[in-house]
Amino acid sequence: MFRGFYTAASGMITQQRRTEMLSNNMANVNTPGFKSDQSTLRAFPEMLLSQLNQTKTPTQKNLTIPHSSFVGGVNTGVYMQETIPNFRQGDLRETGIKTDLALLDIDLPVNNEGESGTVLYTIQGPEGNIRYTRNGNFTVDGEGYLTTASGLYVLDRNGNPIRTNTDQFVVDENGQVFAEGEFVSQLGIAYSANSHDLVKMGDGLYRMENGRLPSAFTMNNVSFRVQQGFIERSNVDPARTMTDMLTAYRAFEANQKVLQAYDRSMEKAANEVGRLN
Repeated sequence: MFRGFYTAASGMITQQRRTEMLSNNMANVNTPGFKSDQSTLRAFPEMLLSQLNQTKTPTQKNLTIPHSSFVGGVNTGVYMQETIPNFRQGDLRETGIKTDLALLDIDLPVNNEGESGTVLYTIQGPEGNIRYTRNGNFTVDGEGYLTTASGLYVLDRNGNPIRTNTDQFVVDENGQVFAEGEFVSQLGIAYSANSHDLVKMGDGLYRMENGRLPSAFTMNNVSFRVQQGFIERSNVDPARTMTDMLTAYRAFEANQKVLQAYDRSMEKAANEVGRLN
């Protein structure tokens, strides 16, 4: 069997999955707070090939001694190891709507991997668990609670739902909420030093694998601002994404041609090689 057959097939599968990821990025180019995904490609572990032989000894019993000789290495293809959200700050767009809140990164520490951390709103998930988001396109439900567009409660600094009873509230740059001139609560804003610890859940939500993120207000070296009447736009670069999609398509097409060539070779080997006249 031709080893290259599987190598080309793994390349096609990888580029197909990468295209699906890029298509999802492009589909969310206008989604508030959306963070584009990045892929990491990795080769399968390289295998070392050896040839097993036997050497006869010049003795009366004609003994054989097994030994191996090194042939070389062979690569077994590539795969998409993981997708990682890119938490680069998106542009802010003014809407003038009181319930639209945007997080503006000012000074966030750089971790050991050379990447800045990120701040996120704290949300109560569908099952009462803690979720996080950068999408500040909020609303006020019929009971006066501040919620996401999908109806999930926005939590305050103490982990409680925020009740404003009006959509004409005021939020200062520190996340403090005032309704009719009275202090209501302070937005629950969490800080993630390493965005790789966050798992994307869909609908703009993220979760931690283990535990919870610390409050951004307790981090002395973290600086950010809340902008009321603004939303953070998606950080997807449409031009770059289209270029990457075309590159992935061309790579898929090249692997497809290699696969077709191997298929013709196997067909020829099965139907013509060794045929008796």
